[in-house]
Amino acid sequence: MRAAAACLLALWLSAAAHAAPAQPEAATGYAAKPARSAGRHIAVTANAHATTAALEVLREGGSAVDAAIAAVLVLNVVEPQSSGIGGGGFLLAYDAARAQTLAYDGRERAPMAADEALFLQPDGTPLKFYDAAIGGRAVGVPGLLRMLSRAHERHGTLPWARLFAPAVALARDGFAVSPRLHALIAKDRFLARDAQARALFYRADGAPLAVGATLRNPALAAVLARVAQDGPAAFYTGEIARRIVARVQTDAHPGRLTEADLAAYRARVRAPLCGAYRAHRVCGMPPPSAGGGTVLAMLGLLSRFDLPALRPGSAFTAHLFAEAGRHAFADRDAWYGDPAAMTVSTDELLAPAYLAQRAARIDPAAASADSVAPGHPRAGLPVAAGESPERPSTTHLSIVDARGNAVALTASIEDAFGSRTMVDGFLLNNQLTDFAFSPEGVAGAHPNRAGPGKQPRSSMAPTLVFDADGRLHAVLGSPGGSHIINYVAQTLVGLLDWQMAPDAALAMPRVSNRNRLTEIEARPDGQALADAMAALFGHRSQVRDLTSGLHVIVRDAPGGWVGAADPRREGTVGVD
Repeated sequence: MRAAAACLLALWLSAAAHAAPAQPEAATGYAAKPARSAGRHIAVTANAHATTAALEVLREGGSAVDAAIAAVLVLNVVEPQSSGIGGGGFLLAYDAARAQTLAYDGRERAPMAADEALFLQPDGTPLKFYDAAIGGRAVGVPGLLRMLSRAHERHGTLPWARLFAPAVALARDGFAVSPRLHALIAKDRFLARDAQARALFYRADGAPLAVGATLRNPALAAVLARVAQDGPAAFYTGEIARRIVARVQTDAHPGRLTEADLAAYRARVRAPLCGAYRAHRVCGMPPPSAGGGTVLAMLGLLSRFDLPALRPGSAFTAHLFAEAGRHAFADRDAWYGDPAAMTVSTDELLAPAYLAQRAARIDPAAASADSVAPGHPRAGLPVAAGESPERPSTTHLSIVDARGNAVALTASIEDAFGSRTMVDGFLLNNQLTDFAFSPEGVAGAHPNRAGPGKQPRSSMAPTLVFDADGRLHAVLGSPGGSHIINYVAQTLVGLLDWQMAPDAALAMPRVSNRNRLTEIEARPDGQALADAMAALFGHRSQVRDLTSGLHVIVRDAPGGWVGAADPRREGTVGVD
């Protein structure tokens, strides 16, 4: 009987793997990348051009924030599918002299004309994802440039214009198309529908630009040069703003963005969301990102178990990790959204007594049902259901400068190539699809429903870790949509519980549970892990690509730093 059940489960796992939907930023290869050590400063980004730009700025005496700005602008040029000035992001900045961490919120905002029916059809049913995401309807007010400017005002040491020079040069003179960019252009079903994108990314015969072909983007170079000279106001007002609005409003699926929406955008500085894990202090982004809070919730649930005494990579540790994810995501989906709309606070969701109550529901010997109910941090609160189809097209960079200042920056345009809507050489985001498509829940309105000026929930989780003496210990983050939370939490367990080297922590097979089936990375050791979790604990699993893009820096015992880039993408480590 047991053998027959195992056989049926194996067949189910195989079918589930075959049917798993492709990730927009799909897997394009796996290459082992050894960690690198640094004595002065270190930068880990998603592309060698960006890493080089960051190092050049650091060598000139620039701060970690300066280097991050230069790098993320270059990523707009060479990794346009993932992030850019048409999108937003979150930035954690650690000021070593003040021993202070600040969280910079550059998340997009809904136009003031948006309402909760933004993604509903006339009959009240939700639109399909790509019917909502492609075109102007899903474009939120971009926040990246305002966020970078605000961080530079406080932490920058080099002139603002200097930080744009590498990106302007690459956009103007061109760069060689990477294998990953070529594969994603070739894969995309919607990008060529936009005339500007078609002219930029495809040959005259309609074929995608080949690996090694030179991609020049003079329109983007001109925009970046203008913002370098005149500041972010050149983007949020005037000619560029008018062209953005015209493109959104005249699209076949028009959006509600106005020039007033752009002109009114301001980035916010928030207190980071911090909590204890073992002997360390872990800090992440507060809402509107659910990333920082859900990572801390997972760690809080796992703190009940003696993970340091367990074997890394075992079916038992993967079981505990998946169950922690399942329960933490139940709360994420129910309670997180725009901070002004949340009915419970992060203090309540992360209270030790509440997390202990939730952890007690984890059975060390058996998997829960595929989906568990959210908890109730406060009695009498109605629970609303409102899942959003957050997509995994994002970038992350980690930097530490010679003075010990650090940046963890995660930026995104949401889906691969965003809304597939291009203006002046940059792609506009489709971040509004991170709102819940069905705004009314089981017993009330969801905090992540669309509304005028609201920020959609995110899972981006730039993270800083401090040791028991308050010293900066680690800088990390990842792209990956809602999987980001699991990617970051799993890496923290590897680094803090098992004292793994950063490249070893990144090489572990990814395990993710978002309060549904347990998802396990499709590779030989991943399949074996799925089989063991099914046989020992009853997990129903989906074996699939889990294309993380983790970039990690950890303090080295002799006093320097060691960094690693995820082997699943094309990131690099730069050191001095």
